[in-house]
Amino acid sequence: MARSLALYRPPTGPLNIADHFLANRLREGMGGRQAIRCGERVFTYREVDAFACRFAHALVRRGVEPEERVMLALDDGPAFVAAFFGVLKVGAVVVMTNPGLKQDAVADLYDYTRARLVVADAQSAATYRAAMEGQRFPDGIMVVGEDFDPETSELPDRFDTFPTHADDPAIWLFSGGTTGRPKAVVQPHRSFANTAELYGRGVLGIGPDDVTLSVPKLFFGYATGANLLFPFLVGGSCVLFPERSTAERLLELIAEHRPTILINVPTMVSKMVAAASDGDDLSCLRLSTSAGEALPVELYQRWRERFGVELLDGLGTAEMWHVFVSNRPGAVKPGTLGQVVEGFELRVCDDEGQELPAGETGWLWVKGGSRAIAYWQLQDASEHAFRGSWYVSGDMIRRDVEGYVTYCGRGDDMLKVAGKWLAPAEVEGLLLEHPSVAQCAVVGVVDDAGLTKPHAFVVLKTAEDEAPAEADLAAFVRERLDHYKVPRAFHLRGELPQTHLGKVDRGALRRAAGSKAG
Repeated sequence: MARSLALYRPPTGPLNIADHFLANRLREGMGGRQAIRCGERVFTYREVDAFACRFAHALVRRGVEPEERVMLALDDGPAFVAAFFGVLKVGAVVVMTNPGLKQDAVADLYDYTRARLVVADAQSAATYRAAMEGQRFPDGIMVVGEDFDPETSELPDRFDTFPTHADDPAIWLFSGGTTGRPKAVVQPHRSFANTAELYGRGVLGIGPDDVTLSVPKLFFGYATGANLLFPFLVGGSCVLFPERSTAERLLELIAEHRPTILINVPTMVSKMVAAASDGDDLSCLRLSTSAGEALPVELYQRWRERFGVELLDGLGTAEMWHVFVSNRPGAVKPGTLGQVVEGFELRVCDDEGQELPAGETGWLWVKGGSRAIAYWQLQDASEHAFRGSWYVSGDMIRRDVEGYVTYCGRGDDMLKVAGKWLAPAEVEGLLLEHPSVAQCAVVGVVDDAGLTKPHAFVVLKTAEDEAPAEADLAAFVRERLDHYKVPRAFHLRGELPQTHLGKVDRGALRRAAGSKAG
C-alpha cells in the first residue's frame, strides 16, 4: 500500500546507494531473503552483497579509483547486479550501456565517457574490444565468466564501501537520442534514493513481499529503478532474464515466478494482449506500470479487459531519474499520465517560462530531489535544461483542473500545422483504434514551400492484400478529428525504426519522407 510522505526529505550528506539499497538490507536482518530470481537459481541478499564485494576488490586490483567511470555492458542477471553495486562500493561511477551496441557506437562512447574500465559478458566482449583499438580510454575489459566470476572468486566477500556524498555522481544515464547523439545525464546518489522513496514506495507501495518483472532491460533507467532499486529498497525480489523480451517469454516468466509488479511499455502491452491465450493467468499481478511512450486509451482498455490488471501510465526522464508523474492505483484516468508524484512540483509553461492555466498546452517544468547535475560536456544544453532548481523538459503537456497531466509530445515532435498545434500522440492514438493498424507514428514533414505537413507511418496487422487504402485511413481520421490533423500521406511499413533505447526514431521517419528539414 502506498504511504504518506509528509515527513520525507531528500537525502543530504554522506550517502552511497550501494549501502542504501543493498548492504543495509543485511544490517536489517534481511540477508537470507530472496533478492534475485534468474532461471532456476535464487540469490539472497547476502549472496548478492558478497558478489558485489568481490567485484569491488577485482575493480580495485584493476586500478579503478573513486570518481572514475566504469562502463557496464552486461545482460540482465546476477553479474549485472553484482558489478553495478561493486562499482558503487568502490566510489566509482556506473556508465549504463546497451550490451548490444554496434562497434561504431561503442567507439563513440569510449571517447565521450573516458571510462577507466569496461565490464562485459562474453557475447559483447568482442565488439567492445574491437571498438577499443586506437582509443585513449578505457584501460581494458573485464569479461565476466572469463576474467572474473563473482561466484567462484576467492577474493574477499567483504568490502568497506567508499563514503561518497549524496551529491557525488553515481550513474551516467543516457537521454533517448531521438533527435541526435544521446546525451550523458550525470545523476548523483541522492536522486536514486529520492525517487525510490517517492515513487517506489509512495505510488507503487512496493513492499518486501513484492516480486518485480521488467520488459525493459536493466541498462534502462526505468528498469534500473523499478526492477532493481525499488525491490532492493524494501527487501523484495526481482526476476531477471538475459534473453530478449518477447510477449511469449514474459507470459512464461509470469507463470513461473508469479510476480506482483510488471514493468511494461506500450509496445509490449499490445503484444502481450495479442499473444495471450485463455490459459495465461496474470492474477498474481497487483499492478503493471507503463512508461517510455504514450499509452493510447484503446490499448489501456484492451489490457484491462484481457487481464484485469491495473495499468499505471506515467512519465519520467533521465534528467529527473525515473517517474515523477503517474496514475495511482484505484485512480487511473485513461489517456493521461496521472498526477505529479508527491515530493515533486510541476508546471506547464509558455516559451517565456510563464505558467499557463489548466487546459492549455505548454512546456513541462519540474523540480524535486532527483534532478541531475548536468549533461556531460554540454554546457549550453545544461544551462537550457537545468534552470535553478527546475528541469525544463523538451516535452509538451497540458494539465486539467484535477491535476491530471496529458502528454502531447516532444517539443521537436509537436507540429505547427495551419498555425495550430498538433500533437502526434493524438493522431497516433486514434489510428490505433483502426482494426487494421498495429503500430503507427506521425511526424512533421517540411515540404518544398517550407510548410510542415503531418505524415503517418503505419504498421498493419493484416496481410498486404487486405491492407486498407490510404484513403480509407484518411477518412477514418477525418471523421473523428479536425481537418488539419489528418495526415497528408500514409506510409505503410513492415516495422518502425527504433533508437538505441527502443523508442521510435522519428528523425529517421522524417528523412524517409523526404522532409526538407531532415
